[in-house]
Amino acid sequence: MRHLMNPLDFSVEELEKLFDLANDIENNPAKYAHACDGKILATCFYEPSTRTRLSFESAMLRLGGQVLGFSEATSSSAAKGESVSDTIRVVSCYADICAMRHPKEGAPMVAASKSKIPVINAGDGGHQHPTQTLTDLLTIRTKKGQLGNCTIGLCGDLKFGRTVHSLINALVRYENVRFILISPEELRIPSYLRDKLTDMGVEFQEVIKLEDVMPELDLLYMTRVQKERFFNEEDYVRLKDFYVLNKQKMENAKEDMLVLHPLPRVNEISVEVDNDPRAVYFDQAQYGVYVRMALILTLLESAKN
Repeated sequence: MRHLMNPLDFSVEELEKLFDLANDIENNPAKYAHACDGKILATCFYEPSTRTRLSFESAMLRLGGQVLGFSEATSSSAAKGESVSDTIRVVSCYADICAMRHPKEGAPMVAASKSKIPVINAGDGGHQHPTQTLTDLLTIRTKKGQLGNCTIGLCGDLKFGRTVHSLINALVRYENVRFILISPEELRIPSYLRDKLTDMGVEFQEVIKLEDVMPELDLLYMTRVQKERFFNEEDYVRLKDFYVLNKQKMENAKEDMLVLHPLPRVNEISVEVDNDPRAVYFDQAQYGVYVRMALILTLLESAKN
């Protein structure tokens, strides 16, 4: 039985198979409409979510399965002091697979160690968000035709942004990927990631101004400044509008550059960019359903063995 805690839990070859399956699901939805008949997904979300939770639930329903769970810690026995370990033991009696989001780093890993069913990390604090990374990779592969051979700009909150951390860790496994890390000084990537890129010999550049590097980018991954990760309200207010992607800035980008965003968006992408064919962040939301459908099928198959 397999779990998904980290994007690196799947090899590059396994990811290719997963993405092939996701593309087949996209093109042949009827073929998979009853693939999970009689199966139940538990969504255990200790932290608020819209896209991740609903896309998991949509994925299971589209596969013919059913869903149960909770959307915040206060509506679960966690409010009474129940541990994650005990919760997953109970949930294992009710469901066939579990997607868990938790504000504490490592909590889904603890759950997986005690679980009788596959557990998917749906985000743990500022640590990992592997299914968003799978969504990002599927979007890039489908829209660009390949993963690798590109320059990607990661812009905004690179310090707390778990989607950024996961994506960097995933993309370094592909050939000829160059990173341009765009952030204010206070929100630079953690030192361990910088050290990893250096040790691996991966080309990267750290800059503050988005405008300076727009013409170089094949992909631009925008992120919001996350209010919930700040301890100081003044710091958040000072940094939240540091980057705003607008139509004027897009004029300096390549004609085939793609703009991605894990969402939710606040102010960092102007709504005037939405109609630009290079803006694919709402397509990402749709690909998130397909990749989670493929993941559910893959992990349920592993549980049979």
